[in-house]
Amino acid sequence: MVYFLTMRGKVILYSITVFFIFCLSVKLSSGEDVAKRNKWAHLVKDTGKKAADKLSKVFNPITIFMCGDVMTGRGIDQVLPHPGDPLIHEPYMKSARGYVEIAEKANGQIQKPVSFSYIWGDAIKELERVAPDVRIINLETSVTKSNDFWESKEIHYRMHPENIPTIKAAKIDYCSLANNHVLDWEYSGLTETLETLKKANIKSGGAGENLIEAEIPAVIEVEGKGRVIVFSYGAETSGIPFNWAALKDKAGVNLLKDLSDKTVRQIKKKIWKVKKEGDIVVASIHWGGNWGFHIPPEQIEFAHMLIDDAAVDIIHGHSSHHVKGIEVYKDKPIIYGCGDFINDYEGIGSYEDFRDDLTLMYFVSMDLSTGKLVHLQMTPMQIKQFKVNRASRADSLWLRDTLNREGKEFGTRVELNRDNILMLQWD
Repeated sequence: MVYFLTMRGKVILYSITVFFIFCLSVKLSSGEDVAKRNKWAHLVKDTGKKAADKLSKVFNPITIFMCGDVMTGRGIDQVLPHPGDPLIHEPYMKSARGYVEIAEKANGQIQKPVSFSYIWGDAIKELERVAPDVRIINLETSVTKSNDFWESKEIHYRMHPENIPTIKAAKIDYCSLANNHVLDWEYSGLTETLETLKKANIKSGGAGENLIEAEIPAVIEVEGKGRVIVFSYGAETSGIPFNWAALKDKAGVNLLKDLSDKTVRQIKKKIWKVKKEGDIVVASIHWGGNWGFHIPPEQIEFAHMLIDDAAVDIIHGHSSHHVKGIEVYKDKPIIYGCGDFINDYEGIGSYEDFRDDLTLMYFVSMDLSTGKLVHLQMTPMQIKQFKVNRASRADSLWLRDTLNREGKEFGTRVELNRDNILMLQWD
């Protein structure tokens, strides 16, 4: 309701401006002094352009697609057109093909090789329908042929570089790399990951050959609207080893030392170097454990400080394998945990109550003139046979009830419409 009144006020203001311009133009057409007429004509043109730009931002918000972990390594890689070496070094599994067999035993045979677009399933049509301006994912895998695995880790993800078209198939603009799998195949694997994404013209951030590179944000220009600037960070709580942190002369990820106000002040300095009026800044953060709906107080406080003190507009949180609660703080969306979007966990039990097979496509629309949330719609999806398809009505209702339960403490709730689309409501 508050946003509606604000919108109406803007419409009235800009309508008055347009009327003023019209009156000036009439006066100019009847004037006699050519010099004055030219001076006023220039003013009218400039004022009109500014008013038109403002109106465009009010009626034409910028929309960003976000999702959680896209884990195209291991079993997923084995069904794509160019599977890499299936050898893995897990305590109970030595071949990535084993995860394909488990999934097929649970949900039926997968015709291999699949197309590059296969894993996105119905998400492709949904992306075409909504037509977001920017598409952001957390790419949680190394993209490499390297065999040099990180020996102190038990789980290692890699996708063959020739399978990068599967990311291109969904027209992804940005991949966040500050996560606990990007260095699974050592520094050679990280280098190849960065090079592969660059060759594919996919922006990335959160990892680099040194700290400066890992900290560099991606600036995404949206023609006729403005810019979206994405900063990526990782936290040790997500399972990122502390020695993966990028340093001045060492490759690695953009690892948060802690969630303190000192860290926020450092982030603020980076943001203010690039943010301009009308820009939308996204902080994409890999944090917290894989399971559990509880959101630690320190995460909530950190998210609030990023918005209050560092001029962040959207918090894109990930790491949890299932969806978590959503907050809207001072009209800025905080998605604490998006949940996995694509993975090879089918048939693996133990955490069925969390329904990690259910996921969401988040479409966040922001008002560029204020940096405030206009609306957040979510499309329920289900992971089955290594692809995401539209969830059933019953599963969509489960997601609705879960988000309502977990959003209660934040004053958020969702409504499910006839088309199985969830719309966020907030106090």
